[in-house]
Parts: sequence; structure tokens; C-alpha cells
Amino acid sequence: MYEPSDFPPFAVTVDLVVLTVRADELCVLLVRRGEEPFLGQWALPGGFVRVSEAVDDAAVRELGEETGVSGLHLEQLSTYGEPGRDPRMRVVSVAYLALAPDLPVPVAGSDAAAASWVPIEEVTTLAFDHARILSDGVERARAKLEYTALATAFCGGEFTVAELRRVYEIVWGVALDPRNFHRKVTGVEGFLVPTGESTARDGGRPAALFRRGEVGVLSPPLVRAPGS
Repeated sequence: MYEPSDFPPFAVTVDLVVLTVRADELCVLLVRRGEEPFLGQWALPGGFVRVSEAVDDAAVRELGEETGVSGLHLEQLSTYGEPGRDPRMRVVSVAYLALAPDLPVPVAGSDAAAASWVPIEEVTTLAFDHARILSDGVERARAKLEYTALATAFCGGEFTVAELRRVYEIVWGVALDPRNFHRKVTGVEGFLVPTGESTARDGGRPAALFRRGEVGVLSPPLVRAPGS
């Protein structure tokens, strides 16, 4: 029979993968660590869960304290608990994901020396195992665009198919065939609703304007593949 003394002390933390599209790039919210370990390195926002605190509440608190960003819908991404992932002690982290448009410029606080939106393509090394967590978060976000109408949130109230396609290209990181994409998104019942209006803001001939439909889950889903 095991005794409590057989187990070393450990802590629970939260880490947050917050993604948005800024200046035609998929960006992640990062903080520069203001203390050891990994002093001065970029990391995902997060921190320790307090003794009397729910894990979900800790995620909201840490995001606000370290970056000033609040009011996001956070979904649990995964749990990370490999031995040695934190040099201080055994630490199990619950990671969260948020993907949203129009997010504000972050303001560093708490133990963060700086906070910034960083293009995914420019992220090199991160503290702890945050590179793995970020990779998992980006993959989850890309999958969400396959089966939900989330991409329309990054467009205006009325948008062209080309503008919507650009969101998919930025998040998926691939170029999409315009004709195939147009056929697929307009073929999903309830995804897009024609407004009856058109615009020339994309350049070239006037393009039809659409708004988001009522459907939340896309059926069939949009398959993510180069040239699709």
C-alpha cells in the first residue's frame, strides 16, 4: 500500500495558446519571462493554480494578469505532465486554446517582463515545453476551421469568398485554389448567405458579398489539403 510520503510534491499550472490573425499573419500571444527559470525567454502566458482555485478560473486570471487580455472563450486543449518539463519541481499543466479576431494589444503584468503578438512563423524557441503546446494548439485551431464556421468571425459582417479564403490560407498555412474553395464553401448548406450585393474591393470584377449563416458545424467539413 502506498503512503503519501511515497509521492514527491507537485504543482498544477495552466498555459494558454491564444491565437489571432493580425496583418495577414497567424499570431500567438507570448510573454517574456521576468524571472527564473528561463529568465528573458518567450513563453506562453500561464502560471500556477492556487490552492483554493478552479483550474478554469486560474486560466482566466493568469491571462488577465500577464497580458491584460480578457473576455475570451477558452477551451481545454490537453494536459502535459512529463517528468522534467519544469526544472523547479514536478508540474502538471492544463493547456487552453483561444482563437479570436480583433484582440487588443497586450499589456505585460504580473511576472511577465513583456507581452506581444508574435507571428507563428517567427517563433523559434520557447521556455519549458511550450513549443510542443503551441504546436498542438495551432493544429487544433486549424482543425476547427475544417468543421466549424469560426473563420467567418475574422471577416466583416459582409465579406467576399476571397476574403474568407484568405483567412483559411493564413490559419492553415497553405495556398488554396480559388475555384475549388468557392465551390466548397458555397456548397455547405447554411454556411454562407448571399446578401444580393457585390463589391470591387478585392480588385478586378465585382464579387458577391455574403454573410455568415446560422450553421455552426459544417457538413460536409472543409478538407484541409494543398490545392483544395
